[in-house]
Amino acid sequence: MAIMTTGHSTPTRFSACLALALMLCQPAAPPADSDQEIEARFLSRTRQLIFEGRRSGEGYFSPDGRKLIFQSEREPGNPYYQIYTLDLETGDSARVSPGSGKTTCAFFRPGSDDVLFASTHLDPDAAAKQKAELEFRASGKERRYAWDYDEQMDIFLGRRDGSNLRQLTRAPGYDAEASFSPDGKLIVFCSLRHAYPTNALSAADRKHLETDPSWFGEIYLMNADGSNVQRLTRTPGYDGGPFFSADGQRIIWRRFTEKGDTADVFTVKLDGSDVRRLTDFGAMSWAPYFHPSGRYVIFTANKLGFANFELFLVDSEGAREPVRVTFTDGFDGLPVFSPEGTKLTWTSGRTPDGKSQIFLANWNHDAALEALNRSPLRLAASAPNSVATTPSDSVKPDSALSVSGSALVPVAGAHSFSSDINTNDLKAIVSHLASEELEGRLSGSPGAERAADFIAAQMQRIGLRSVGTNDGFFQRYEFTSGARVVTNANRLSVTPAGGLPVEFAVEKDFRPLAFTANAEVEGQVVFVGYGLSIPGRPGAGYDSYAGLDVSNKIALVLRYVPEQVDAKRRAELNQYAGVRYKAMHARERGAKGVIFVTGPSSPNAGELIKMSSDSSLSGSGIPIACISSNVAAALFAGSGQDLAELQSALDTENPHAQSSLELTNVHVRLATSVEHVRKADRNVIGVIAPGKSDPNLHPAEYFLIGAHYDHLGHGETGAMNRKGEEGLIHYGADDNASGVATLLELAESLAAERAKNPGAFPRGLIFAAWSGEEIGMIGSSWFAEHPLVPLTNVAAYLNFDMVGRLRENKLILQGIGSSTNWPKLIEKRNVAAGFNLTLQEDPYLPTDTTALYPKGVPVLAFFTGGHDDYHRPTDKADTLDYEGVARIARLARGILTDLETAARPSYAQVAAKSGGGGGRESLRAYIGTIPDYATEVEGVKLSGVRTGGPADKAGLKGGDVIVEFAGSKIANIYDYTYALDAVKIGQSTTVVILRQGERISLTLTPETRK
Repeated sequence: MAIMTTGHSTPTRFSACLALALMLCQPAAPPADSDQEIEARFLSRTRQLIFEGRRSGEGYFSPDGRKLIFQSEREPGNPYYQIYTLDLETGDSARVSPGSGKTTCAFFRPGSDDVLFASTHLDPDAAAKQKAELEFRASGKERRYAWDYDEQMDIFLGRRDGSNLRQLTRAPGYDAEASFSPDGKLIVFCSLRHAYPTNALSAADRKHLETDPSWFGEIYLMNADGSNVQRLTRTPGYDGGPFFSADGQRIIWRRFTEKGDTADVFTVKLDGSDVRRLTDFGAMSWAPYFHPSGRYVIFTANKLGFANFELFLVDSEGAREPVRVTFTDGFDGLPVFSPEGTKLTWTSGRTPDGKSQIFLANWNHDAALEALNRSPLRLAASAPNSVATTPSDSVKPDSALSVSGSALVPVAGAHSFSSDINTNDLKAIVSHLASEELEGRLSGSPGAERAADFIAAQMQRIGLRSVGTNDGFFQRYEFTSGARVVTNANRLSVTPAGGLPVEFAVEKDFRPLAFTANAEVEGQVVFVGYGLSIPGRPGAGYDSYAGLDVSNKIALVLRYVPEQVDAKRRAELNQYAGVRYKAMHARERGAKGVIFVTGPSSPNAGELIKMSSDSSLSGSGIPIACISSNVAAALFAGSGQDLAELQSALDTENPHAQSSLELTNVHVRLATSVEHVRKADRNVIGVIAPGKSDPNLHPAEYFLIGAHYDHLGHGETGAMNRKGEEGLIHYGADDNASGVATLLELAESLAAERAKNPGAFPRGLIFAAWSGEEIGMIGSSWFAEHPLVPLTNVAAYLNFDMVGRLRENKLILQGIGSSTNWPKLIEKRNVAAGFNLTLQEDPYLPTDTTALYPKGVPVLAFFTGGHDDYHRPTDKADTLDYEGVARIARLARGILTDLETAARPSYAQVAAKSGGGGGRESLRAYIGTIPDYATEVEGVKLSGVRTGGPADKAGLKGGDVIVEFAGSKIANIYDYTYALDAVKIGQSTTVVILRQGERISLTLTPETRK
């Protein structure tokens, strides 16, 4: 069975020669879409089962299929595997092994409460070895990958709770890889015992033991109490990983050649007779396991290359060629069927961090039989040590073991609310919030007000309490919904030396920016180039103000960053290129006003900056405006300098370029005035009070559960419309009526449970429907600054934003890095929930978690990913998967009930990935891609592209995986954002994609972000 490793401790069932193979591995080609479809024929609802710990592997079902026993690295003081059980109904896990030493190869004993596993906990040096390994890993070094055939490894039998532990083997050398017979009376295992005592070995055999101890591995059989040990195999080379067939009549194992370069699958009767070779695959074929029907075997092989271990099937007589099961790049191994044969668990590296964990999927038995029936016959003559067999005419389907698909529960009939989480309730809530009556729920609009009233009425019906305000369930606030130019109060004049003032027209020649101070300023203008101020040595930092005095002067600043720098440098500079950021630095250096100009070599030269919605309450403190090219020309007239030439020199970061210029021949007078449009809005907040007094919780603690209810109205801001969709209602069913429906269903379900069992709720629950999320997390930010309970009393925040489009069973949970407690809690509840989870650590998200996390609150966000209807009028109620929403709500309910009685989640600091002030304004390039956030791949997979956008024009499609962009390798969404930030508008660039396994280069021309 699993052989412990030194250093890596990856779960295994194969020989030391695999270590060399892994060190020599080359990346395998990504699978084609058609291959993924083949995998889906055999495996459905594939999902990661184990999340806690550094890694895990080798999961084996209990005889009743209700539990799993597995090994995992998760003990704080022990870097090696320990043995755990997992309840597949409740998600509870518990350690079985003693906690010290190395352990591996666990198995349930049928008909009893016993389990067996191999362990070195009796090794006198176990603690010292653990300490040394921890110190080695902490040093950052890596040792050569090698399997560890520890001489102290023995087989033990104990209760499932770890009690009554008995040692079954005591022979010198390695004893492990054990499993029980179906009746629980026999144990088959692997042992190196015949290599001891070593002084009896020949010189050649001693050399074998030093270089490859696995060469001595043989298969042994013994009684369940450790008596009557019998050796079954006597072939040079590693024989290991044995299991019984479901009828208990045969043993299956993998046999390596004497050289250790390949292995194949063999079976034998219990008396050692009738040896059959099932594979002749020319690869490392190992970890075989019988299907309960006895018709076929599943095993692991690296037939496709050292790095790409996949699962294969072979019929139980070895009459036909193996059939490939998995098509996912990387490691898939150690497969095990459930007792009824309808599920498969295996160890896989298809995780975001590449570390092996246990996965679970539904198994299609009929598809397996059909595939084997189509597989060509294998010539028995090519299989030495095998017995020729006569294959049956065909492999008959076994319908009794087939897995039928489950259909979604239809939503029909008259609706009435229930305390259970159900699709009818969810659909009723979404249908109302995403109706024409609410007109898209734009923040501060009558539609949003009606939405808030509806949510408050639901909270009242459920029986939630208001939170200490005089306004019922509402928390009111005001916000800046936009800015309007006060036309008659804005003036700009440029007076040349000895000449008359030249007046310019607002909205034509100049425009105040939304964050300007309403003030008038006049005086000398100083050109400060790009106005960048970035710390760092020359070549890394950037200081437009070095040796320059702008005190009491008006700064003239170019937008964006130098146009001719390379992509890496542009991305670095863009982080500091936002107009607010530049204006702040000019003001800090004494400037009394700032004028921005889009330079001649910049995209959309001379264009005025749009009067965008600026929801921030903060202003600049000084007048800020932008000007057109004709105003810039008037400023430079008489200076002897040309703006185009100045910018061209700056664009290459020429150290000899003139970076500043005092325009002494002109005098400028600027008056700016904007009216900030103020509106009122409301968060809707209800509470379930703590159900009992807990002496350990003073003052009372709460969990905060939130979802935003606002959307885009008729697309006034943030819309991604296509031609003909302008001005239509943006219904926002997924974004975010789905989240609000989840919130209310959770509130109703938990309120009913709280009424029945108050003692199960030592902490309170606060349910918050936020507004203003679409214009900058206004509502949740207001709450964070004006909390209705102290935020120190808020133990954690769960957020639901866009949870209505569950596809391929993929659910994204974000913010995992905000607390070390999340993986264990999620793992437990997802065992029964059954989602294919993607865990993302970053808590700085474009949703309401970002308002709470910096205040010291651990966050967890639920998200089903982007889609082509995002921020479009097509995001309607009939497009949602309500059964998926219900499942998500039930998962969250389980996590919340566990949180109630668990220790308060720890708060973990995560560094923000964004830079200092670039903002969306500096990310000017528009590509038109829609990333698929639910799929973890090397690169960025697209769920779609915007019609008519640059990506669409270049030929990109949904399903493509971007692996290179503008010469930069793309490994993840952060690489992609960084590369996108670095490209030039209007300049063609190369994008490399993977499409159905084929690497394709396309030419794409970025456009200006509108």
